[in-house]
Amino acid sequence: MTQKIATIVCGNSGIDYINHQYSIDVFRSILFIDQEEYTDFIDITADNFYKQLKLNPNLDIKTSQTATGFMLDVYKRLEKEGYTDVIVVTISSKLSGTYQNAILAADMTEKLKVHVFDSKSVAYPEAKLALVCAEMANNNHSVDEILAKLKQIRDNTKIYFTVDTLKFLVKNGRLSVARGFLGNLFKLKPLLQVSKEGVIETIEKIRTSKKAMERLKEKFFEETKDIEIEPFVIYTIDKNLAETLASEIKARYPYITEIPLQPLTPVVGAHAGPGAYAIGYIKK
Repeated sequence: MTQKIATIVCGNSGIDYINHQYSIDVFRSILFIDQEEYTDFIDITADNFYKQLKLNPNLDIKTSQTATGFMLDVYKRLEKEGYTDVIVVTISSKLSGTYQNAILAADMTEKLKVHVFDSKSVAYPEAKLALVCAEMANNNHSVDEILAKLKQIRDNTKIYFTVDTLKFLVKNGRLSVARGFLGNLFKLKPLLQVSKEGVIETIEKIRTSKKAMERLKEKFFEETKDIEIEPFVIYTIDKNLAETLASEIKARYPYITEIPLQPLTPVVGAHAGPGAYAIGYIKK
């Protein structure tokens, strides 16, 4: 039987900020700001969100993943449209319940075969997986071929990032404080990474934002000097800084002509806080 394969990705990927030609459904998370509900990207964009958060760092912010019922409705629509399979790319299962909700909804489908793929990541790498999935599906690759390619990309992706304050990561339970953080925790500007397992880990403890940014770049260039890469930069409040980072990468690696610059979505930014920046790469 010929497979007709659809692609879905969660909004935490930031795919809404990428111009592309594919038909990709998006499972968007919900943001609650002072108890008012916003659907990520539809009701509030990254630029607007970070402006609010910068003006009032003490906003009461909560997030919620896409409801299982909404996911099931999308699956049913795809089934009616004649799709035999759908590949759902989600944010790391260690950072959100989106992955589990997608599986729960899949258990309620009848004919549609749902393949939920844990990106073990967030932001641009997740969007990249969805774009590759859609491209391969358009070119009549099988589900098995697509999933194998997605796994290869996932296993060769690295993200390093720094935040202006750890307050948001700690408050929302995305970072453990049991790993030797003493003294005034929130004055640290550490270098962090998304691990191979999709967990946020602290690599180094740094005292100033300037030093954290310099170390972020050092770490990136140390790891990539002898390999061919597809780099990306993720930012929150200062696109100019992201453009500067991209220029430095291009200057070091002349073979790189384009570097995706992606804003961190409001729902993810609610956990990272304003002033977060990331540099990452996919090893080719």
